[in-house]
Order: sequence, then C-alpha cells, then structure tokens
Amino acid sequence: MTAVAGAGSEIDLGSAKRNVALLTVAQAILGSAPPIAFAAGGLAAYQMLGDDKGLATAPLTGFNVGTALGAMGVAVAARYFGRKLGFTAGACVMAISGLIATIAVFQQNFWLMIAGFMVCGFSAGFTQKIRFAAADASPTNYKATAISWILAGGIISGLLGPQLAIYTENLFETVPYAGAFMMFVPLGLIAAAVMLFLRLPTLTDHTAASTEPARSLSEIVMTQGFMTGMFCGISSYCLMTFMMTGAPLAMVHECGFSNVESFYGIQYHVLGMFGPSFFTGKLINRFGAERVVAAGLAILMVCAVVAHAGVELWNFWGALILLGIGWNFGFIGSTAIVASSYRPSEADKVQGFNDIILFSSVALASFASGLVFNAFGWAGMILPVWPLAITGLVLLFFLSRRKMAAGDRA
Repeated sequence: MTAVAGAGSEIDLGSAKRNVALLTVAQAILGSAPPIAFAAGGLAAYQMLGDDKGLATAPLTGFNVGTALGAMGVAVAARYFGRKLGFTAGACVMAISGLIATIAVFQQNFWLMIAGFMVCGFSAGFTQKIRFAAADASPTNYKATAISWILAGGIISGLLGPQLAIYTENLFETVPYAGAFMMFVPLGLIAAAVMLFLRLPTLTDHTAASTEPARSLSEIVMTQGFMTGMFCGISSYCLMTFMMTGAPLAMVHECGFSNVESFYGIQYHVLGMFGPSFFTGKLINRFGAERVVAAGLAILMVCAVVAHAGVELWNFWGALILLGIGWNFGFIGSTAIVASSYRPSEADKVQGFNDIILFSSVALASFASGLVFNAFGWAGMILPVWPLAITGLVLLFFLSRRKMAAGDRA
C-alpha cells in the first residue's frame, strides 16, 4: 500500500480509500433524510393546522435551526470524543428524530413535530462535515477524489430519499406521512453501524505560522470581496430554501397535483443541487468564481421565469431543477469568494461568522415561505428572486471591475 506524508504524519492511501468508501455510504444514507423532510414535512404540518396555514413550513424552519446547531455541535463532539464517535452519535440522533416526528404525526402534535424536525436538523449538521472528514483522512493527491465520492453520495440521497417518501407515506393507512418519518430510524441506525467501521487518522494541528498579523473580524467583513461573497451565498441559499419549501404546498394544495408528483419534484431538485458539483470546481478554476456565481444567479432568474410561465407539472419540475443548479453554482462559487477574502490565521472566526449569518437567514427564509404562500400563493413566492439576484449581479460586477483594475496596476 502507498503511504503519503503530509502535515507531519503519513496517511495510507489504502486506508484512505476504505474510510472514504464508508463515509460515502454513510453520506448517502444520512443524506436521504433531508429530502424526505422537505418533501413531506410541510404537507404533514399543513394538515395539522386549522384555518390559518401560515405556519405550515415551521417544522422545516426547525430543521434549519437544528442544522446550524449541529454544525457547531459536531465540532465539540469531535474535539472531546473523536470524529468517529461524533459521527456515530449524530447518526443515532437521526434515529431519535424519526421516533419524535412519527409520534408527533400520530398525535397530530404540531409543536412536537417541530421539535422532531429540529433534532433531525441537528443530525444533518453532523452530516455536513462528512466531506471534510473524507478530505482530512486522505493524502493530498486523493483529497479531490475523496470529496467527489462524498458528493456522489449526495446524488444517491437525492434518488433514495424521495423514493422512500413515496413508498412509505401511507405505510400507516390512517396516519399519512408517519411512515415516511419513521424511515429516519433505520436510516440513522444503519449509518451509525457503518460509522463504527471507520478508522480515521488523528489530525495534528499544523497551521503554518503566518508572517501577516490576523485582522479584526470587523475589518474582514467590511471588505468588498467578503461582503459580495456572503451576500451572494446567502441569497442563493435562501432563495433555494424559500422556493423548495413552498413548492410541495403549491403543487398539492394550490394546483391539485398528487403527493407523489411533488415528491418527484423534490427528487429532481436535489439531483440538480448535487449533480453539477463534479465540475463546478473546474468551472471556477477556468472562468473565475465571480462568473460562476453570476451564472448561478442568472439560472435562478430563469427558474423564476419558468415558474411564472404557468402551473403545469413541467413548470414546477423545470423550476425546481433550475433552482437546484442555480444554488449549486451560486453557493459554491460564493463560498470560493468568501474563502479568498481571509488569511489562514483568520479562517475560524470568519467561517463561524459567515455560517451563523447564513443558517440564521436560511431558517428565516423557510419560516417566511409558509407565510408568503398562505398570503400570496405560489406567484408571490417567485418575486423575491428578482431583487436578490439583480443586487448580487451588481455587486459581482463591481467586484470584478476592482479585480481587473488591480490586475492592470500590477
């Protein structure tokens, strides 16, 4: 087997491939839960509420709040218990969330369902870190391949999750959607069992000493690059969450499509989110992050046009696919812009600040989705795309001009 030295320790390539394979399987399994949650969560909550349906997306808001907490919790768990036990615990939390959500649906307890979805989101926050664990467990020349495998797991999740929702939503005939949420239990337990076979290397802090002093957080966040990247990233993520959360409600309760058709819409959307990831990085390397983000925002505007053109099935499915692709280009490209705005010694505080603002905004977007749908219908949910996307394009234009001017002076 080939051993590769790096960061003061040697990472065996054979062990890396084994760990990445296990993490990919775990990612595919755990990543199947969020599509189920977003496909059926709003619909289940809708039927629990009385005449005022404005809180139908509140469980999904709980999910996003839980994800933010989980993203912080996994760092604490990894520090004190190691990444293997941390990931295993996160998978077990997924199983617990399934029990809570299922009981909530049986009891028609809206607030208990929100709690179950928040616990599910907490587990999803752990899942978000799997791609970093795969990269950290790999030698330098295998890191990109490792991340690609994890992304492949996301594509499997996009296929598996909605199919599980379709085949289990009526598992309990008298309680719709309870069977779909019950799937969180085996998904979590199977993933936890997979995690137990991991043999992740111990990481050594090897941050290189920087000759440049770390700047204050306020100084960094006021730079043009950071502000542009954060705005475009948050806009892409919020618009995706806002429309994706409301789409099943619009398809089923406004336009009369079946639950199955709405579940397929979410499936195509998730594939649109993860499918381009295999070449998004190459596009950024070739054309620059600013152009890729601009393309993503333009695709989101095309998504709005398709959604506004009518309420046929192809309008919804086409808009959801474009929504996923636009998010992929916009969010990954924006992340690259943000990452270029700080020095290595500033990474932790800048990433933490960015994630807090990001997930807080996403939680608000999912909450607002139900309120806007209840007040204005699907047509009203399309409108926010335009001001956010256009503002992002203007910011990108001025950032690109500044970079070009700096290049000319050099």
